[in-house]
Amino acid sequence: MQAEKLGLAMKDAPLTAVYSSPLKRALDTAGAVAKYHGLTVIPEADLREIHVGEMEGMSLDIFGQNFSQFLVDWQTKGDEIDFKGGENLGKFRDRVWVAIKKIVQSNPGGSVAVVSHYFVTAATVCTGLGLPLTHLVRVRIQPSSQTILEFTDGCDARLLLLSDTCHLRET
Repeated sequence: MQAEKLGLAMKDAPLTAVYSSPLKRALDTAGAVAKYHGLTVIPEADLREIHVGEMEGMSLDIFGQNFSQFLVDWQTKGDEIDFKGGENLGKFRDRVWVAIKKIVQSNPGGSVAVVSHYFVTAATVCTGLGLPLTHLVRVRIQPSSQTILEFTDGCDARLLLLSDTCHLRET
């Protein structure tokens, strides 16, 4: 997307395709975006959020109290870490990155919206920029924000916008 198009409301962005996680809240958001462009949402199973196993639904306070060792391990082991009863972080990153590469390769020269979730977006940013997954906690993604990556032919990514919420302000 061109620099002058950054931070636009999604209805005003020049989109050629809209992809979404199959989870309802993402599909609903993607549908709202797609309708302004006369596009159909393309569900992509591998854009679903990470499965965090026993940590699902846990508040951050309880998570911190019960899983402090997990957090230490995450910071030192990165993609080798497994969420207890859930998904391995490295396998999660791989499934998401394969989906992103497929989307990029299927839309050469297009501007695509991908509606997904916090960890999917943070993992895509880290992977696209060549950062290890230990950096996930350093990437803050706000709800309903826009993060824009520009991809070259080899799926090399350039971060143009991170977690921008300017489009949410009332005019």
